[in-house]
Amino acid sequence: MSDFQKYVQRYLDQIPSGNWIEELKKVGEKTIELYSHLTEEQSFFAYAEGKWTLKELLLHLSDTERIFQYRILAFARGEKAELPGFDEEEYASNSFADKRSLESLLDEYKLVRKSSQILLETLEPSVLANIGTANGNQIAVETIGKLIVGHNYHHLSIIEERYLPELK
Repeated sequence: MSDFQKYVQRYLDQIPSGNWIEELKKVGEKTIELYSHLTEEQSFFAYAEGKWTLKELLLHLSDTERIFQYRILAFARGEKAELPGFDEEEYASNSFADKRSLESLLDEYKLVRKSSQILLETLEPSVLANIGTANGNQIAVETIGKLIVGHNYHHLSIIEERYLPELK
C-alpha cells in the first residue's frame, strides 16, 4: 500500500457504515450540533500551542470540502489535467477564521455541506468510478466523496477527544 493509499484509508476507516452518502448528512448534523452548543469564547480554544482553534478547525472543514467538491466536479466531468494539492496549514494561517463570528463560520459550513450533498446526490452513478489526478495521485470521484465524510469524522473525533474535555 502506497503512502497515499494509507493516507486515504485512514479517513475511509472513519466512516461508520457503508452508506457514505447518508453518513455525509449524519456527520454534518453532528458537526452542526456540536458547534451550535459552543459559545463565541469557547470557539477560540485550541487544546495545545500551535493547534488550530475550534473556529480554524471549522473553517478547515469548509475549505477542504470545497477543494474536494472541485475535484469531484472536475473528474466527474472528465477533466484530464492534473489538479494541484493544497497546504492545509497555509490555508489555515491565512483564513482569518478567528476574526469571524462562530455563527458566520457555522453558516458557511452548512452551505458548503448542502452543496456537497446536492453535487454528490445528483451525479450519475457511472461517473463515481471516474479517475483523475490531484496532487500527483490518481483518485476516483467516489473516493473523494468518501474523503469528505471520513475527514469530517476524523476532525469530529479530535474535537470530542481533545477539545471538549478541556472546555468542561
